[in-house]
Amino acid sequence: MRQHLLFSVQDCLDVKPLESFQLLFEHLHQFQLTHTKATGRKPIQREAILQALIFKSLKSISTLTELRRELHDNPSAALCCGFDIRKPIPSVERFSAFLRETENKELAHIRNQLVHQLIELSIIDGKYSAIDSCPILANVKENNLKTNVKNRFDKTKPPKGDLDVRLGVIITFPQGQKKVQFFWGYRNHVVSDAKTELPLWEITKPANVHDSTMFIPIFDLLQKEFHFDIQAVMADAIYDTASILKYIRRTLAAKPRVARNPRNTQRTDEAEIRYAKSGNRICEAGLEMLSRGTFYDKSQDRWRQKWVCPLHHSRKVQQHYMLCPVFHPKFFSQKGCYAYKRIDDDIRKEIDYGSESFKKDANLRTSSERIFSRLLSICMQNPSVVGLNATANHCTIAHITVLLVALTAAKNDVKEQIRFIKSFLPNFNP
Repeated sequence: MRQHLLFSVQDCLDVKPLESFQLLFEHLHQFQLTHTKATGRKPIQREAILQALIFKSLKSISTLTELRRELHDNPSAALCCGFDIRKPIPSVERFSAFLRETENKELAHIRNQLVHQLIELSIIDGKYSAIDSCPILANVKENNLKTNVKNRFDKTKPPKGDLDVRLGVIITFPQGQKKVQFFWGYRNHVVSDAKTELPLWEITKPANVHDSTMFIPIFDLLQKEFHFDIQAVMADAIYDTASILKYIRRTLAAKPRVARNPRNTQRTDEAEIRYAKSGNRICEAGLEMLSRGTFYDKSQDRWRQKWVCPLHHSRKVQQHYMLCPVFHPKFFSQKGCYAYKRIDDDIRKEIDYGSESFKKDANLRTSSERIFSRLLSICMQNPSVVGLNATANHCTIAHITVLLVALTAAKNDVKEQIRFIKSFLPNFNP
């Protein structure tokens, strides 16, 4: 129960008032978190802990220890979060246990309800959606390059400090040069509203889960909850697969605005490829390759024809040649060269690459980068806990924080400030 004092703590102590935080937390009073344990220590109001963790995000407090010290030194903040200041502030272990033991679906429900309220206020319509992911580095010594660790990035040996983490990759292009950096941790996959730059759905997975495998499941959950009339989906080249493009076109009935992956384009001009009268392909040495039939490429959702080197697979041809006439390197390193040809219709032929409409929609993809920039400003990328569930809850609370600020701004007729995550509350006068 919230305590009503005769004299406010702000008046008794020389502490800056926190009315704006109270206005923010009013939107959380309708949600109740379940108490999972019936035995053990006397429970603490879980809603107060959630509000304290949101306070931690907005204040950019990096660790739970610093959060507890801030609440202990500032009774006004503790009271604003819902704690009884006549009792000691909960220990760091209580905050850590909340993140570790709370089921993520409870916090996800709060996030979804906040999105529903923003939809009712006509802030979000979901017509233009973007998807991207953000690396979350775990608190393990292997990620600290100053430590001396043997086999630092051996994917078969997860760090003992957090057994849920997996090896991931961060690719950057400083000064135009490709740089690959390995890390142990997780990835936060986010679908956002590209127009308002607000997150719609998020899920945290180990870092080795490929982004493209999360696209269809996350949009299925998104549509099941909100039923958006999606007109276009923006994504970068990592999502350029036939199955994803078909899903956007057929299931979502939207326009795919996915950057083309050079790996999925034909590197050799089809006009330069020669075929024998039998239909088999002619290799670089001028020999008729042997057909190995057709097969379904599940990773790319396509049917392909395969040919193999006749010098390794035909005794008749081997009688005339001891070595490859053009000394192809694959003749010595493996069983000769091989070739593929796609034999079904390519979904990419239905997409208007290069059109003004495509370019205009694709420019909205940068909204994901700005969303992550705001999330990182409230320490989402620096979790102070370990374990998949605790890290997932940490990320979900960061998203709840962003949506709470947007909802508070919208309900107080300052819709132009729905994205002012760090500067809204300090400058807001209720």
